[in-house]
Amino acid sequence: MEWYDFALYGYFVLPIGNNFFPSADPRTSLISAFGAFAAGFLVRPIGGVLLGRIADRVGRTRALMLSVVGMAMSTFLMAFLPTYDQVGLLAPICLILLRIMQGLSAGGEYTTSIVFLAEHAPQKHRGIVSIWGLWGSVLGMLMGSAAGFVLSSHLTQLQLSSWGWRIPFGMGILVALVGVLLRQNLQKEQLPEATLTPLKDTFTSHRGAVLRVLLLNIASSVGFYTAFVYAVTYVQTVGQQSETFALALNTQVMSQLLIFYPISAWISDRIGRRPILIAGSALLCLISLPTFHLLQSDSSELIHRGEMLMMITVALLAGAKTPANVELMPVAVRCTGLALAFNIAEGYFGGTTPLIASWLVEASGHPLMPAAWLIISGSITLVTAIWFTPETFRLKMNISLK
Repeated sequence: MEWYDFALYGYFVLPIGNNFFPSADPRTSLISAFGAFAAGFLVRPIGGVLLGRIADRVGRTRALMLSVVGMAMSTFLMAFLPTYDQVGLLAPICLILLRIMQGLSAGGEYTTSIVFLAEHAPQKHRGIVSIWGLWGSVLGMLMGSAAGFVLSSHLTQLQLSSWGWRIPFGMGILVALVGVLLRQNLQKEQLPEATLTPLKDTFTSHRGAVLRVLLLNIASSVGFYTAFVYAVTYVQTVGQQSETFALALNTQVMSQLLIFYPISAWISDRIGRRPILIAGSALLCLISLPTFHLLQSDSSELIHRGEMLMMITVALLAGAKTPANVELMPVAVRCTGLALAFNIAEGYFGGTTPLIASWLVEASGHPLMPAAWLIISGSITLVTAIWFTPETFRLKMNISLK
């Protein structure tokens, strides 16, 4: 449900751009709105370090409780923001500040949750257990996409742009209520090999592990935000499809992603993380150009095929990288180090993907240019997986409960 909150902005970026970054050129409004979208990701490493330090020093459950409250309140307040026409520059400033608050909260949420799951999973099933942290986050994003589809189906474009986009943000208050109820009874952990300086140790003794995990996450982060955030806008602006079609397609393919995630994770529990990471990153390099050829088509069937190609690649990468993220990080700095590595990859590469892709199309005038960003990202992870990543799926990793 937290990721429902965080993802909403990406699905309503067009009305948000019109309301908070108005311009005579709609492409300028779009790029500005994606810039604010990226702001939430750019601060995620900071939030990850802060919440990760709390998780390593005080416990995973305390950090998880703080993240859910921060995310819910910032999302709820977005529903009541005045527009640029009402208060001028104050409107985008407030929007960006709330987006930053969301980013800080999200920074420690995902990584702490998969650490919690992986540390308590049986060794032979660590992949299939830890993938549910990612599964839950994507389910939240799917809820955001579905909310956008329902609203665009029942409201006119004018209604959606003027007030309809506020409705799903207002529902963010439910996240706080549900999150607190779910997490208040989590068992406290007895942390082994605890360190009093997890942040310092992350940058000194364990920087190699942080760099490796960071590079392994780049392909999946860029692939995911291309397929399930940028593509929603791309098929409208370049493919000339309707917003209802784009959101319906995104909702459908993301639903299928939830089926493929556990399958990929199960396979990684059987044959290891490295083969899946190598295959997934190589596939991303190979399908990037054909995918954008399909996405710019005027055929809904071809666009669907392009989305399916991206979905399968993203699922393949996620099934291996999710448990590997935890296995590759030393326990003393596991939450802090993973939060830093993952959020730099997710924030500076994945979260900026819609902005970079929009800029590449605008600057070059060529709709296929975003494929270059995907190929670069896939190559980085491929090289890291082949030459710099040990196999970890048989690693023993126990943590006790108080």
